[in-house]
Amino acid sequence: MKHALLKFTRITLLLLTWFIWWRVLEQPLSNIMNLSIIVGALLLVFPIVWLARLILDGQPSPGRLVWITTFVHYAVLIILGVVIIRAVITHSDWSGWTIPIPAEIGLVLAIITGAAGLLSVANLALKGLGAPFAIALSEKLAVDWMYAWTRNPMVLSTLALLLSLGLWYQSALFVLWVLILFTPALLFFVKVYEERELELRFGTSYLEYKSRTPMLFPRKPRG
Repeated sequence: MKHALLKFTRITLLLLTWFIWWRVLEQPLSNIMNLSIIVGALLLVFPIVWLARLILDGQPSPGRLVWITTFVHYAVLIILGVVIIRAVITHSDWSGWTIPIPAEIGLVLAIITGAAGLLSVANLALKGLGAPFAIALSEKLAVDWMYAWTRNPMVLSTLALLLSLGLWYQSALFVLWVLILFTPALLFFVKVYEERELELRFGTSYLEYKSRTPMLFPRKPRG
């Protein structure tokens, strides 16, 4: 019964996420509203993640962990998706410094980093039996292939893709937004909540993996 309820909740939240993204994608907004979303909504990640961590540490039982993780993952997923959508579709309005790099280089990098992101999703599905965020929590700890080089290949490829888009758009303001606002918010979620959740779920096996594998920037696997 509990498993069925959890599955229903995840499907409902996933449909809600898609609906919100779709509405945000087609909705015409003023520059003030766009700025409020691109900057303000992103800042909501910090208190949401911090509160979720406090609740998780208060009573870290397995059942409680799954439910808290489901809701905090979808909350962060909705926010990040909304922010990225509005940033991408309004990038031409971001007046400012132009990056003196051919746009074609950024496009090539965007294709490469996008492909890397898809490979990391496939890696998690095949080796961890899971999907991004709480769509399906991994049943096993993924430690092979891309995950042998970095603990967060999906995060790394996402950040690299956004930076590549900034180069494609030749927008220094877009690149600065990724580096100064988006990156800290995403890494805060990973460091404060996700790592703690994985420690509780996988125990010593995750701690050992964490000790030998870098958090973000890839390094050749030891041994």
